[in-house]
Parts: sequence; C-alpha cells; structure tokens
Amino acid sequence: MWKLAVLFIVGLIAGFINVNAGGGSTLTLPTLLFLGLDSALANGTNRIGILIQNLFAVTSFRKQEVHQFKASLKYSFITLPGAVIGALASVRINDEWFQRILAIVMIGIVISMFLPQTKKNYRNINSVAKNQWLIYIMLFLIGFYGGFIQVGVGFLLMAALYHILKISLVYVNMHKVFIIFIYTIPSLMIFILTGNVNWGYGLILAFGNALGGWWGAKASVKGGEKLIRCVLATAIALMALKLLNIF
Repeated sequence: MWKLAVLFIVGLIAGFINVNAGGGSTLTLPTLLFLGLDSALANGTNRIGILIQNLFAVTSFRKQEVHQFKASLKYSFITLPGAVIGALASVRINDEWFQRILAIVMIGIVISMFLPQTKKNYRNINSVAKNQWLIYIMLFLIGFYGGFIQVGVGFLLMAALYHILKISLVYVNMHKVFIIFIYTIPSLMIFILTGNVNWGYGLILAFGNALGGWWGAKASVKGGEKLIRCVLATAIALMALKLLNIF
C-alpha cells in the first residue's frame, strides 16, 4: 500500500513540475527503479503518467482559453518521426560524461531563460517565424530524445519554442504539453508491444500526474511568466545537481 501512496505523491509533484518546466521524470523514474522495476520497464511505465498528465494539462489550458490547435498539431507531427525512432532505439544510458554534458546543457538553458530578449514584444502566436526551418529541425531532434529517454525533454522544448519562435512562456507551456501528449502515444505503444509496462504502478502514477498536470496548467496561466521562471530555475538546478551526482 505504501508503494502506491509514494507513486501517487511523486506523480502529483512531477505533474506540476513537468507542466511548468520539465524534469519531473527525474523523480518518477528513480522511484520506479527503487520499487524494483528494471530500466526498460520503468521507462515504459513512466510513459503512462506522461500521456495522461499532458492530456489533462492540454484540457486545462483549453478551458482557460489558452490554445492554438493548428500550430500545436503541426509542431507535434514534426516530432512524431523522431519520437518513434527514439523509442525503437531506446536503451539505458549510464555514460558519466553524457550526464555531465546534459547537466551543463540544463544550466545553460536556465541562464538563457533569464537573458533579455532582443525584442520585448512577443510575436503573434499566429505569425510565421523567420527561422521556421530551424524549429522544424529542433523539434525532430527533440522528438527523438523524448522517445529515447524522455528525462528533461520539457526543458529542451521550452528552450526551442521560447528562443526560436519568440512567444511567451505561457504559450510555450501550452504548446509543450500538446506536443509531448501527441508524440507519447506512439512511444507508449512501442513499450506496450514489447511488454515494458507495469499497468498497476503506471495507472497510480498517472492519477497523480494528471492531478499535478491540471493544477500546474492553472498555476501557469494565473502565475504567468514569473511563476514559470521560478519553477523552471528550481527544477533545472535540481536536475543538474542530480546529474553531477552531488546528491
């Protein structure tokens, strides 16, 4: 019983963090491994929570009239091929140097989010970005990463959408949860078909993720960019410290 309670609480916290920043899987994956699942099974089981959490977050954003369906769908489809390839190639990576590099990347992202923009006025969400080709390439690569290991993909999506499209962080979060929801569908199917999902743990985790995601989307819209920046900075700092084996 205590295992289910732990999964729910961890899922709740991770859901909130994932919607406002990213890195929630740094909580859920170690928890699943601690409960005795092997790496592939933990990776697949975690995707159930990711899927449900982002579905609830998308719904919450939409109810608050923060949505741009056509743009979100377009960006989501670009990530799909990469996500499928990444899931098919999914293996556990323990390389110490990779973890150090990833930690540095995460720190770089949080610093960049606080740098002043060259233009203070955000682009209209419907406008065509000058570097549209660049966002397409980045989304494909991020899709591969998300399908492969998932951890930290929210940070990468936020950085790409924020800096390339020059849109507000509230809309960045809205697009992010939609994109992750769409590409998680085929990724999860691959894990299911290969027998790498524990449905009992996955559904309890998903319940917590869903509530956290719903709550996080509401907080994102109400708190605006100030809240998102604070959550983002905290989440990335903790993830970087973890990757550097500081705790």
